Amino acid sequence: MYKIGEEIQVISTKVRKAIEERSKAPIQQLAVAQVEAGADALEVNIGPQKKKGPEVMEWMVDTLQEVVDVPLCLDTTNLAAMEAGLKRVKQQAIVNSTSADPDRLRDVPPLAAKYDAKLIALTMGKNIAVEADKRVTIALEHLVPRIMEVGIPMDQVLMDPLILTVSGMQEYCPEAIETIRFLKQISDPPPLTLVGLSNVSNGVPRGNRSLVYSTYAVMLLGAGLDAAIVDPRDERLKEWVRIVEERDDSTPVGQLLLNLYDATAVMEDLDPGIVDMDDPDQAAIFKTVQVLQDKIIYADGYLQI
Repeated sequence: MYKIGEEIQVISTKVRKAIEERSKAPIQQLAVAQVEAGADALEVNIGPQKKKGPEVMEWMVDTLQEVVDVPLCLDTTNLAAMEAGLKRVKQQAIVNSTSADPDRLRDVPPLAAKYDAKLIALTMGKNIAVEADKRVTIALEHLVPRIMEVGIPMDQVLMDPLILTVSGMQEYCPEAIETIRFLKQISDPPPLTLVGLSNVSNGVPRGNRSLVYSTYAVMLLGAGLDAAIVDPRDERLKEWVRIVEERDDSTPVGQLLLNLYDATAVMEDLDPGIVDMDDPDQAAIFKTVQVLQDKIIYADGYLQI
């Protein structure tokens, strides 16, 4: 799984303060820590930045490229700021993002094509559909034709089905898995697929967040996920992705995760008969799978039920 480090976000008080003060050290420390933890690329989210967008993006790109040598995923709705960043990157950038919104679809794909950048495409218009087939229809009828029109190859496109929180929007969770599965079948070659993984755990108690999004990652990988915007320093996530990618069945938890991955890959449910419910780790994974499949209603204390 290609990992884009998520921590350089303007919504972070630390990052916002560093931008306002043009203080390089906090930004560079976050960048180095994420790359050392295994990030393949870094998210650079500066927000709209309506007044000084180009200046801020140029400063961010230069600041990061002083200390790391990985692709940057530029995230802003300010097109002038986006272009300013694309002009300065040393490696192929990732543009985050277009959607089927007419204005975004008109303006963003040509910009990505102009600078030979990869493009994240959100399977939404003005709103996010619940059902997988509606999200795939948006991709087929709006995103793919426009992306092909501007000349971006499908293997340079990262389709994002949009992950919403299991806390309050639980019905979206299994549909996003199916959207990933179907998106891998819409063209030859197919687009890449990407999610903002931690979104699924927004609003979940801090102690359970890693369990929720790490379990979800295994399921999404089984459906064909290629990349994710993640916390690359999360040890559980790193280990579980490694287990799946290396097919490491040397532990009971590893065996369970591989069974979950394989079951998802063939559109089957995880067999409860293989789960040792006396093992707290296995029981927690199984209960989390049930929640993410919308089979039991999410509650903050679901692990104690």
